[in-house]
Amino acid sequence: MKMRNQFQVVPAGLAISLVLTNTHVAQAQIVQITSNLQPDPLIVNGTSGGSLASKCGNIATKPNQVIQVRQSLPYLRLTVESGGQPTLFIDGPGGRFCVLPDSYSGGKPEISGFWQAGNYSLYVGELSKGQHNYTLSISQQKMPNK
Repeated sequence: MKMRNQFQVVPAGLAISLVLTNTHVAQAQIVQITSNLQPDPLIVNGTSGGSLASKCGNIATKPNQVIQVRQSLPYLRLTVESGGQPTLFIDGPGGRFCVLPDSYSGGKPEISGFWQAGNYSLYVGELSKGQHNYTLSISQQKMPNK
């Protein structure tokens, strides 16, 4: 009898954990990336900024998007365009990265290179206190030399 009760507690705790984890991800738009991205570039829209001040600008408490890279990719490029001063904070299998706008990318946060398989939480931040509509471009095409 005691053993049966112990087994009921473990699955209930596991179920609560899964619900909380899925709730966190369910808030964000999930984009699945495969080795043959279609269309290319894939365009995703949203609102930048948020109430959490970070070294990567003001970001939301939950990710704007979650990218699921199904298999390691030799090249993937993310570019954010916005009317404000956008940033891109990435939390993924390889660590956490903050991408700031620079003159080379024309004032747009951009990151490219090898991406290992896994889930990446993307936060589109804002250097100013405001919020702006943004466009996130995801591509496997390399940019010509500038």
